[in-house]
Amino acid sequence: MQTDAIAIPRPIINKMLHHAQTRPELEVCGLIGIRDQLPVSCYPIKNIAQHPTERYEMDPAELLETMRTMEANNEHLFAIYHSHPHTQAIPSSTDLAMANYPEALYLIISLNTKGVLELRGFRLQTNQPAQEIILLLEQE
Repeated sequence: MQTDAIAIPRPIINKMLHHAQTRPELEVCGLIGIRDQLPVSCYPIKNIAQHPTERYEMDPAELLETMRTMEANNEHLFAIYHSHPHTQAIPSSTDLAMANYPEALYLIISLNTKGVLELRGFRLQTNQPAQEIILLLEQE
């Protein structure tokens, strides 16, 4: 079920999609920072999962440094993104279980279809079904 709509600037979307395309065999991940109600920064973070083709786990040191950078830039956490190299852009059971930031938007990039990138957004909360959010490309 889709509800609400969120605009994301083209440069942020381009950076996420580019990150996913640079490592199409792995799940890539990162954070999106927001300032004054506008997504302003994309922070790729190294995936240190034991099986990075199947799941993501952000490097704790990079995650902490990114959060410090966001704070120094007067940004707040807006979204957590990751890619699915071989499956659709819908939350997996692992994604649902690991959704520890209910205030954040979860963005999933699918590389499942050759030549086509899919990006979808969700609100994820423990013991709740995923709520899809309509994503709008904000032109500059």
